[in-house]
Amino acid sequence: MAPPLTAADEVDDALAQRGFAVIDMAQLQTLFGVMSGVAERALAHWASYWMRLAPDQYLRDGGRYRQRRHGSFVIEGDSVTQVPHRAHWQPVEYNALHGGIERWFQPLETGFVAEPLWQRLLLVLAQRATALRGPCLWHTEAHQFRIDTAGGIGRPTPEGAHRDGVDLVAVMLIARSGVKGGETRVFDADGPAGQRFTMSQPGQMLLLDDARVIHETTPIQPLEASRVGHRDTLVVTLRAGAFQGP
Repeated sequence: MAPPLTAADEVDDALAQRGFAVIDMAQLQTLFGVMSGVAERALAHWASYWMRLAPDQYLRDGGRYRQRRHGSFVIEGDSVTQVPHRAHWQPVEYNALHGGIERWFQPLETGFVAEPLWQRLLLVLAQRATALRGPCLWHTEAHQFRIDTAGGIGRPTPEGAHRDGVDLVAVMLIARSGVKGGETRVFDADGPAGQRFTMSQPGQMLLLDDARVIHETTPIQPLEASRVGHRDTLVVTLRAGAFQGP
């Protein structure tokens, strides 16, 4: 099922009214304020960084299907500052499977952080968070994920449907190869309404008001039993006031 796409100039209204929005590469380029093709070429180059992710050593379901890197930033106005590498931490109220522990992942590569459109992406997301909550010092975490099917199945969200305990969540598809499944599901946190769709094209991005909705992605399986497939995403969260910590 194709994502319900939102025009770039309607993203803030969609977040305010229904708690989520999905954009594609064309609308992403509009938000970036760059010419057609610039963001597309940049993301194609970014994909190479997903080839060098480190195994996630903290999976409590015994799986070996997830690789990742992590970095933290503070955004104030038009200023983006990377902070010293730190642990990722969530309370058990938001992540029953992996909450309550400090998880030290490998840091983002310096080359990736230096990519020309990286800072622009963070600023665009901070603008969306500001439109949603008002001006703030945004504590931002970025996660590179690769979920593969080497063990037969890969779980993008092994914790199930969840919130992240932040203000804004962005999930961007970087690449998808040789897999089936991976359906995204977004539900009202306080009601039965929801949407189901599959992001299949690089540059498609889901934006979530984390206070309003919960989300999950269904497991992936290989299209061909003899070939390992993978699904690569970039997840960026923005939280007002402070990073989450024990």
